[in-house]
Amino acid sequence: MPPKLTDEQRRAALEKAAAARRTRAEIKELLRTGSLSLAEVLERAETDKTIAGIKVSSLLIAMPGMGKIKAKRLMEEHGIAENRRIRGLGSRQRATLLSHFS
Repeated sequence: MPPKLTDEQRRAALEKAAAARRTRAEIKELLRTGSLSLAEVLERAETDKTIAGIKVSSLLIAMPGMGKIKAKRLMEEHGIAENRRIRGLGSRQRATLLSHFS
């Protein structure tokens, strides 16, 4: 059973979640338009917990020229689980993704 929150705590949590969703959407949009590189996103994820929480699959789908199928195939090739988030990437997986998009 979820913990009982006061209305104020609930409102704060909802605002925090909405801000996180906005940040993740902005990052993916910047990737899509080419204003941000995958390397820059991975670098930011090291210090920003919100960015570190982005799913790798949705990040790849946001890359120009990548669709759901290509992203899924790429993740399978490199042994990256479907539900993996940026913070969960191993150094080898990170390196292979960076070399793929460089």
